[in-house]
Amino acid sequence: MKTFIAGVIVALTLTGASSTVAFAASESNDLAAQVKEAEEGSHFPVLTPKEQKWSFSGVFGKYDKGELQRGLKVYKEVCSACHGLKRVAFRNLEALGYTEAQVKAFASEYEVQDGPNDAGEMYTRKAVASDYFPSPFPNEQAAASANGGAAPPDFSLIAKARAAQRGFPQFLIDMIPIVGGYQEGGPDYIHGLLNSYMDPPAGITVPEGTHFNPGFAGGIALKMAKPISDDQVTYDDGSPQTVEQYSRDISAFLMWAAEPNLEARKRAGFMVLIFLLGLTALVWMTKRAIYAGKDH
Repeated sequence: MKTFIAGVIVALTLTGASSTVAFAASESNDLAAQVKEAEEGSHFPVLTPKEQKWSFSGVFGKYDKGELQRGLKVYKEVCSACHGLKRVAFRNLEALGYTEAQVKAFASEYEVQDGPNDAGEMYTRKAVASDYFPSPFPNEQAAASANGGAAPPDFSLIAKARAAQRGFPQFLIDMIPIVGGYQEGGPDYIHGLLNSYMDPPAGITVPEGTHFNPGFAGGIALKMAKPISDDQVTYDDGSPQTVEQYSRDISAFLMWAAEPNLEARKRAGFMVLIFLLGLTALVWMTKRAIYAGKDH
């Protein structure tokens, strides 16, 4: 009896394992088919970024300062080795909840080029709050040379320059603030890209020196290797130290970098809508009052 039960258990285990393998193989085949279809139609990314829930989405959305501070930490410790942030001044970091003294201390960790001096020469000095984040490379040619011929893009506006594309009629709904108002395509794309690094499925080859990523909008592979892994950046607030969390935090930070006045813009937009609704009601009541009792 024991031998029979043991045999059944082994059979079930093998069946479950084979089912898992078959399921994994099926997923791989599906992805391979999607890759080939995307290449034939030059339609990328292969995998559409999933719409995430962001604190700054919607008409009343606001930035989460804790999330932005973690994103800044990820940028500084990981992304800043290759990507600049030339449109963001150190003093802007006060909007993330830092004090003036903390911003000055943070800026002093960087060096910037200044000059010319009295001798007509350029020199380097410690950055101050009014300076902008320096580029990790002296020029674009040096950046390309150090990265296999592809210069890493500046991150100042990347969250607005890269966006998940949504087809008809969804993009029309996205243009209506109250109904849709979807403006988070950039963060969704960045988050999806950072979480889509994987080995290419069977039958798919990528150019030498590139890395397969079906979430990339420029093709099936890119020169940037997977930039971050679990436990790479230490968080002080107890947040999970995972690629998923890192990608959310850096995506939110880059959205802030691209649109630091988002909250003020949304407040102004809401007030404009209220004004227009009030004006419409006033015009309608004025019309009723003027034409009341008149024959038509």
